[in-house]
Amino acid sequence: MDFYRILIQVTWTGVILAEMVTAAVAAQLAKRNTCQDRCGDVGIPYPFGTTKDCYLDEYFFINCTNSSNGRNPLPYLGNVFVKNISIHGQLDILMYIANDCYNKTGFQSSNRPSLRIPDNFTISNTLNKFVAVGCDTEAILTATRNSKLFYLGCVSTCESISDVIDGSCSGIGWCEVEIPKGLKKFSFGSNSFWNHTRVWSFNPCSSAFVVRKDLFNFSSEYLSSLRYNETVPMVLDWAIGNEPCEYAQTKSGYVCGGNSTCYDSDNGNGYRCRCNEGYDGNPYLHDGCQGIIAALLCTSWLYLVLERRKLIKLKEKYFQQNGGLILEQRLNKSQRGSHETVKIFTAEELKKATKKYDESRIIGRGGFGVVYKGFLSDNRIVAIKKSKTVDERQAEQFINEVVVLSQINHRHIVRLLGCCLETQVPLLVYEFVPKGTLFQYIHQHSSISTLPWEIRLRIATETAEALWYLHSAASPPIIHRDVKSSNILLDDDFTAKVSDFGTSRLVPQDEKLLATVVQGTLGYLDPEYLQTNQLTEKSDVYSFGVVLVELLTGKNVLSSIRPEEERSLAAHFLSFLKKHRLFEILENHIVAEGNEEQIKEFVEIATSCLEVKGEERPTMKEVAIRLDGLRKRKKHPWVNVQSHAVVTENLLAATCVASAEIAGYDSMGPVTLIEYGR
Repeated sequence: MDFYRILIQVTWTGVILAEMVTAAVAAQLAKRNTCQDRCGDVGIPYPFGTTKDCYLDEYFFINCTNSSNGRNPLPYLGNVFVKNISIHGQLDILMYIANDCYNKTGFQSSNRPSLRIPDNFTISNTLNKFVAVGCDTEAILTATRNSKLFYLGCVSTCESISDVIDGSCSGIGWCEVEIPKGLKKFSFGSNSFWNHTRVWSFNPCSSAFVVRKDLFNFSSEYLSSLRYNETVPMVLDWAIGNEPCEYAQTKSGYVCGGNSTCYDSDNGNGYRCRCNEGYDGNPYLHDGCQGIIAALLCTSWLYLVLERRKLIKLKEKYFQQNGGLILEQRLNKSQRGSHETVKIFTAEELKKATKKYDESRIIGRGGFGVVYKGFLSDNRIVAIKKSKTVDERQAEQFINEVVVLSQINHRHIVRLLGCCLETQVPLLVYEFVPKGTLFQYIHQHSSISTLPWEIRLRIATETAEALWYLHSAASPPIIHRDVKSSNILLDDDFTAKVSDFGTSRLVPQDEKLLATVVQGTLGYLDPEYLQTNQLTEKSDVYSFGVVLVELLTGKNVLSSIRPEEERSLAAHFLSFLKKHRLFEILENHIVAEGNEEQIKEFVEIATSCLEVKGEERPTMKEVAIRLDGLRKRKKHPWVNVQSHAVVTENLLAATCVASAEIAGYDSMGPVTLIEYGR
């Protein structure tokens, strides 16, 4: 829930309240409580009524008559059934169809419906049309207009049912005429030219009717289906009296109530009333128009204030539930005197940074959640990880890890910049690494074939240095637990940065083995860890060995097209080595570059990392030193390898110690936070 969601709720609340107020006003549409305000399903608003004291005059009398089953009362105005009465000046009725029908022998039967209505009722010219249906048909409507007789009609013919087009008014099979203004008492009928003898097989009748426009759409089936006693929907316009507002307002019979306005009828004589803006109800009653806008505004504002308070309390609840107070205390303690600080972001800051978590800002997606690219107010570009779930029981452990990881300041590890604890699931904010993952460059980018061996070797060395730092210099030490090419990000100059500590474990002091539920990614998982559930730093070494093989071969870590015993890349690679076919499995571009001796030593390092027994694998410190020596030896072939390795070890150790002055923490359970890069 957030402020914008509240605004939407306020809007809907306003709509609901408006409907409630309108319903309450609608309940008072009759002249008084003793007057019947409904007849069956039809509301009866004043000036209409069902008894003498409840209608304005006899022209507005609604005869509420019981149906044949005696259960559902039916409203009639004169001789027509009323479907709906609108206080805006319309009356929906059902009107009979005029028919002129013939049988095989030429016998004729016909009817001519008529409607006699008071002078203040007219046929609605905007909502109705006059229609004739038939292939041998002439239809005429007779009415009074300005106290004179008025005629209109149309002719439709056709020779065959195939000539008729549904919905097309071309005079073939049916025709229609617009209704002019001011038509009052009327009757209509239909006639035949040739007694339907030429078309009787598919059209025995001529039909005519006045019908509501939006409820009629011609179909060729009507040529055979329209019969006697059928009705169609039609609309009448009604008004008060025969005088315009100018004169009516000066007389005692004027009926527009308070907070209402008089306006002249636009179809015939008389006037109508409507409630002023901001009011609703029946304008024909003395106090029928009630103001609702002010009440809605006050109610909506009160609701907004209450929901705003509710939102603040909810954010406070999440903040405390996610360990916000503990985090603030520990950050203050651990970062005292430090220039680098981890920021606790607000939910609004991160929402603004991601354009309300717009789809266009997504840069990563997986089972863990979604990563968004964000732009902070200080113009920094960041990666914001929004996880799907978090274990509330792990809040303190989550805070411990945020504190520890926030203090990791290594150039080859993605830096945690801060977090947001005001949401149900905490959000994590990292530095943005622009070139994506190593996995993309190995398996998805066509440019991998041009990625030089020197860059591949540098990526491997930088990743090894980062893992060495986590195992040896971080306090407490950290086992990454999910080392793979998709968790190695690349900067603009292809500098490697290890990411995603979502399954990592902090190693308690004096403990080398951790009993855990196996977690990681198939193809990279340490087989010893998989069998024993005993996690050690050597598990990261094995996974890193698989990454080295990826850099060498460019092949998928798992493949169903390889033999079953070689489906994992590690097994496939070792099989080729055993058969002395190394250069057959390597990336073509690597082989073309030469560097045979360097590649062989690189292969030896990878092979040592892939030993089945963890104790036989090198440490990440040893791996990093060997890889760094391999790089330096290419640049400076005259340098003594052994002495250079010692110098490199001393330099790296000094760097790690300088950046790892971190307070130690007690033993923890599995890491619950999700890191950028998966």
